[in-house]
Amino acid sequence: MVKLVMCVCRRSELSLEEFHDYWLNHHGPLLQKFASSYKVYRYVQSHTIDTALNKAVCDSRGMLSSEYDGVAELWWKSEAEFLEAINSEEGQKLRTIFLDAEAKFLDFSKSTAFFTKEHIIVE
Repeated sequence: MVKLVMCVCRRSELSLEEFHDYWLNHHGPLLQKFASSYKVYRYVQSHTIDTALNKAVCDSRGMLSSEYDGVAELWWKSEAEFLEAINSEEGQKLRTIFLDAEAKFLDFSKSTAFFTKEHIIVE
């Protein structure tokens, strides 16, 4: 398995509630609709909640307080399968669709993405 992790920030004109609603109820179903064509095995959205615990956990470790509004996780069975999906003719069309859709609610300049391999320690 290979996983793409995206730590995302909303566009400045969106409230946190508007951002989460759009991401969950508009973008989520869009990706779900094309998941099999894009060979996405699993997709999870984690929405940041407004709690004093965020600052407390960062302060207790000397960490910077995160300004991320959420985390998206997308799994593929392998890097080869991911590359096959995005390099196909349909994958290229879907990539454009997803990027255009994401531009409506994400601030790319404040967000980041990276691939990971999971090591499950506690199940």
